[in-house]
Amino acid sequence: MATAATVPQAEASGESVFWSWLTTVDHKRIGILYGVSAFAFFLIGGLEALTIRAQIMVPEQRLISADFYNAMFTMHATTMIFLAIMPMAAAFFNYLVPLMIGARDVAFPRLNALSYWVFLFGALFINASFLFGVPPDGGWFGYVPLTSREYSPSAAIDFWFIGLQILGTASIMAGVNFITTILNMRAPGMTLMRMPVFVWMVLVVQFLVVLSFPMITVGLFFLMFDRFFGTNFYIPAAGGDPLLFQHLFWLFGHPEVYILILPGMGIVSEVLPTFSRKPLFGAEFVIFSGVAIGFLGFGVWSHHMFTTGLGPVADTAFSFTTMLIAIPTAVKIFNWIGTMWGGQLSFPTPMLFSISFVVLFIIGGLSGFMHASPPIDIQQQDTYFIVAHIHYVLFGGAIMGLFSGLYYWIPKMSGKMLDEKLGKWHFWASFIAMNVTFYPMHVLGVEGMPRRTWTYAGHEGWNEWNMVASLASFVLGASQLIFVYNFFKSMRSGAPAGDDPWDAATLEWATSSPPPEHDFDREPVVTSSRPLFDQKYGDAPRPEPGTDPHIHIPPPSLWPFITALGIGTIFAGVLGMPNPIYSLIGALVFVFGLFGWAFQPGYRFHDGGVH
Repeated sequence: MATAATVPQAEASGESVFWSWLTTVDHKRIGILYGVSAFAFFLIGGLEALTIRAQIMVPEQRLISADFYNAMFTMHATTMIFLAIMPMAAAFFNYLVPLMIGARDVAFPRLNALSYWVFLFGALFINASFLFGVPPDGGWFGYVPLTSREYSPSAAIDFWFIGLQILGTASIMAGVNFITTILNMRAPGMTLMRMPVFVWMVLVVQFLVVLSFPMITVGLFFLMFDRFFGTNFYIPAAGGDPLLFQHLFWLFGHPEVYILILPGMGIVSEVLPTFSRKPLFGAEFVIFSGVAIGFLGFGVWSHHMFTTGLGPVADTAFSFTTMLIAIPTAVKIFNWIGTMWGGQLSFPTPMLFSISFVVLFIIGGLSGFMHASPPIDIQQQDTYFIVAHIHYVLFGGAIMGLFSGLYYWIPKMSGKMLDEKLGKWHFWASFIAMNVTFYPMHVLGVEGMPRRTWTYAGHEGWNEWNMVASLASFVLGASQLIFVYNFFKSMRSGAPAGDDPWDAATLEWATSSPPPEHDFDREPVVTSSRPLFDQKYGDAPRPEPGTDPHIHIPPPSLWPFITALGIGTIFAGVLGMPNPIYSLIGALVFVFGLFGWAFQPGYRFHDGGVH
């Protein structure tokens, strides 16, 4: 993706490519950094999943130890949720939001770069636990008392919760930045209801991030205090309450589900209208249903805790809210179907992935909706039925939606079309293997196979379905390599994309592919929710030729990287408690970075060249 248009002035000024990426504050290049990092962790998380499936492919297997199995399922979930799906969505946010709203960049470009580098340091910190022989092994949920010092005396849990605190810091920075950008930097004429649905879903996600991540941060700090300083927030013998951690975790954890799935919903809401050749059916309802999901997402957390004995009043309340949140979700599904109904449909790869998103998310939603009933949830809790449900939502939903976005927008990002034949091979291999992998887990769950099972006896009757699911999982993993091959092949010899290869309706297609550093030569003027259609087929005036004078462009900066290094060192130094030397060094680096940041000029001009 790093074409000449996305790496401006690097060669002309003689600076190295590495240095230009290290110091970039261009939202498009930061989006590429997020995307490359996230896809690398997606492959790592996939390898961790395949290790799990190889272990339980047959009964009485001893391929890996029970302790390493615990580490694999902990790191697989942590990697996929925090290091793959969230940053892959952030790649789209960074690259596309300013383009879609007609802005030159995000509101705070250096803060944007800082959020990426902090994310990367957090991701590397968690995975560094493997190098020290203590990978996290307490589950991605980290329930106490299992994660207390008494039951987890090694540094494994320390790597986990400190890494999540670093990642949470990055997410909150990005959330504030995108909320400010969307609310304040839209092009003239782009009212809120003229914004693309994808941008609306991004806005909802950022509010979810800003409101939910502080809660998990509080929970993790309490855990840190209990482990490092002997406090008793979660110690029952001293008056603490282990359920407090579960409440704090799921107050974050269920909004997190929508943080993961809403970007896919936004992508589908852009792709389906393009290839149905008609506007999104009931776009306002899709927007408001997304907002409703954001609000209601904070009121359903305790359906994860029906088995903890909260009592009939709490169970009834959370059963009702869980049923209620299905309504705005169903609204979206009917609107997507209504968009395709009667449309002039075509089926390139992005469309296939979007349709599969709708189909698979319906299955995942139905298997989740039934757990609004406490008796059903109590029976199926901690069985493989829940594993099947969450993978239909997060792989069948989030990841298939993200792949739809990749096939749809990579031509804009790179200027090259991805190979359609390879893309369809990737789709069908992923779609079939995904269903053969995860659908049998519903059966295994109903038959009583517990989650997080290292091995099992042959007489349990789970042999055949585990064999089928494991073999299909290897096909699913291998199918992702088709995309990798397709990407590199297309970047080397793919057909030129042109500015608007899909004949789309939104502003990102109104500029070149890839876009220039300043995004648009002329500031767009928006007259409807389909501004590019208005220009191509309506009576909206096309932008005048030439470039606006005095375009402000933020200069490259090393200070976000230095500041992020300081933040990462502060958190990493916590592992050395009670010796604070590394945290003090990190604090000094952090302060040094802030001072450099404060005294660097805030912008430069683009006026036929950068001065």
